[in-house]
Amino acid sequence: MNIKIITDSACDLPEELIKQYDVDVLPFLVYIDDQEYVDGHTIKPEQVYAAMRAGKIPTTAQVPIERMISTFTDYASQNQPCLYISFSSKLSGTCNTARLVAQGVQEKYPQWEITIIDSLTGCLGQGLIVLEAAQMAKAGVPATQIIQRVKGRSKNNVEHVFSVDDLNYLYRGGRVSYASAFIGGILSVKPILHVKDGLMVPFQKVRGKKAAIKRIGELVEERSFGHPDQLVAISHADDPDSAAILKDLLATTLGYKNFLVNVVGSVLGCHIGLGGVAAFFVNSQVSEPNLGY
Repeated sequence: MNIKIITDSACDLPEELIKQYDVDVLPFLVYIDDQEYVDGHTIKPEQVYAAMRAGKIPTTAQVPIERMISTFTDYASQNQPCLYISFSSKLSGTCNTARLVAQGVQEKYPQWEITIIDSLTGCLGQGLIVLEAAQMAKAGVPATQIIQRVKGRSKNNVEHVFSVDDLNYLYRGGRVSYASAFIGGILSVKPILHVKDGLMVPFQKVRGKKAAIKRIGELVEERSFGHPDQLVAISHADDPDSAAILKDLLATTLGYKNFLVNVVGSVLGCHIGLGGVAAFFVNSQVSEPNLGY
């Protein structure tokens, strides 16, 4: 019996890929006006962004422990080996909760095998890792090799390079200072951010959206393999036009041919706000590109 890939809804993989590779996705919770929603089931990212445009402030909560207990117990009762690839533990408590739940379930089913790996990523960075693991599992690759690959990918091996339109969302999340958010709004300063050791880290500022997209393209060129068959994931926070511009830039200037484009999901969308655009890719720190994502 091959390993079952489990993740959470922070991975932002398109529904068709989740179904194609039989990935079990545990949903986060979303709250709008004190109303609780189940991410991906009773609410979609488009509804979250619509609420933001209406001036509301959606919030999220980690995967409910009851849902996690139920899922893990179901697989344990079948003695189905599992690999859970979680949203970054630096941004959510879900990974640590999963470890505690797994320990409890294993007390009842001591033969059950589960590996929990902190992806130290989110959005389509996490999605790329999950997708590769699921493809390997479907191809019959041994579980030990899949686990080894996922551990390698999670150690700053998958790049996240992104920008946001409104710094106030990052200010509320403690990512930038009030002064930066205030001045940025006046001067149209767009921060370029990346993820380091599981945390979103600002490292550069540019003036204007066009400059931000151009800089993201430059960073993809600097940090990626540069192989035309390398998969590059592009995500946007309710801004498909910017995603299309970035995709065209990478295709025409760098020759990339394989893209995965999707909207930023509810989990991270609540924290980065409207208008963000991002690129995700395996970086040049490893010896070979994976061309079979």
